[in-house]
Amino acid sequence: MRPVMKTPFAGAVVSLVLSAFAPGAVAQPAAGYPVKPIRLIVALPAGGPTDILARLIAQPLSANLGQPVVVDNRPGAGGNIGAELVAKSPADGYTMFMGTSGPLAINASLYKSIGFDPLRDFSPVILAASAPFVIVANPSVQANNVKELIALATAKPGQINYGSVTGNASHLATELFNYMAGVKMTLVPYKGAAQATTDVIAGQIQISFASTPGSVSLLKAGKLKSIAVTSAKRIGALPEVPTVAESGVPGYEASVWYGVVVPAKTPKEVVTKLNAEIGKILRERGNRDKIAASDFEVTTSTPAEFGEFIRSETAKWTKVVKASGARAD
Repeated sequence: MRPVMKTPFAGAVVSLVLSAFAPGAVAQPAAGYPVKPIRLIVALPAGGPTDILARLIAQPLSANLGQPVVVDNRPGAGGNIGAELVAKSPADGYTMFMGTSGPLAINASLYKSIGFDPLRDFSPVILAASAPFVIVANPSVQANNVKELIALATAKPGQINYGSVTGNASHLATELFNYMAGVKMTLVPYKGAAQATTDVIAGQIQISFASTPGSVSLLKAGKLKSIAVTSAKRIGALPEVPTVAESGVPGYEASVWYGVVVPAKTPKEVVTKLNAEIGKILRERGNRDKIAASDFEVTTSTPAEFGEFIRSETAKWTKVVKASGARAD
């Protein structure tokens, strides 16, 4: 990434952009939308997969709309801080949220209180991408596929350790595997997914359900070995790696997904325009290639399709949270 030059002119531009988001700013009518900068909230730190995807969309969207689309990182509480900020913003189309499966489908059942209702407080715009997990193992682990992993975990109940951030999508994807495969692997909690992957490489733990962005290169370098991918079908980045479902656990599927939502009651014409413009970006070959190069699977949807998807995912992960007993408070 090129460094940002701190010049008086740049400072003036930043001040102008941020002033548009100041509390009490007058909401602009839908007519002529957009007439001022748009803020795209990312509820996770800069440099991570969600941030990368947001910036890959924000840049061409700025050009298409003729207004800056400013990525604003608001990490914390598993994505709840950023999501609550968006839920309580004016419903005028000038605050968007690059949501993920965590705050939009999982956290309501995982946390005692999250400060917003994912199904009530947002208007879905578009499902943009997904990134399945790869079950990765230290090369010394005596399992090379799902059936061998199940056999190993069955023979050594509770002795196969997996690393994850407590309560995140990787944790719940592993618990879903435990439930559907009838095994019990033990969680070793980490503050970050990268730390868990590092310890799998070092042999401190045996297994991790690692997201594809960031893990594909380690697999190709031979630092990890793959057991299976957690998507419903094989992925382009690892076409030789089978899915969990085809490897002995029918019906299993778990991915981190990414989609744009706006505050509830945002005018329908604004939602329709954002869906059309972001969809155009996702369908354009050059943009798709850039997104795919970061190991995302590109998708598109209508607002209604995305809304139904969020509801189905919420029901699915609520069952997994209850079955696993996972809590994040």
